[in-house]
Amino acid sequence: MTPVAPRLEPVCTLEVTLAPIREMGEGRAGRRRIIPIVGGRVTGPLLNGRLLDVGADWQTIFADGLAELDTRYAMETDDGAVIEILNYGLRHGPPEVMARLAEGEDVPADAYYMRTHARLETGDPRYAWVNRTLFVGSGIRRARSVIVALHALR
Repeated sequence: MTPVAPRLEPVCTLEVTLAPIREMGEGRAGRRRIIPIVGGRVTGPLLNGRLLDVGADWQTIFADGLAELDTRYAMETDDGAVIEILNYGLRHGPPEVMARLAEGEDVPADAYYMRTHARLETGDPRYAWVNRTLFVGSGIRRARSVIVALHALR
């Protein structure tokens, strides 16, 4: 017997609005910073709604330029369910590309790597399926926002 290969099913696109970066300085592993998440939209075939003004991305930037993304935030669906989003990921690329991103320049998504894995949770029975599903995403960093295409791992 052979395990079934997972497939990806599009769930939604998260358009995450960010407040200015709050630099914390050097920590044990690298440069630490907090980026508040202040809103945004969720659109897609399985989830639609708005991102709430709660949460943040607690990042570590390592000496080689690798950014470790560690986010916790929430959405409210168009029909009133609240869903928590925990999204962990990595962003890296050539130094010149990462410098352009840091300056707020729009850089083509295929010029750098930004991938995540997410866990969603809710108490709303209409969306109980998110509690039993693993999610992966690919992202784009913009000056004041992040876009993540979220897929269910089926």
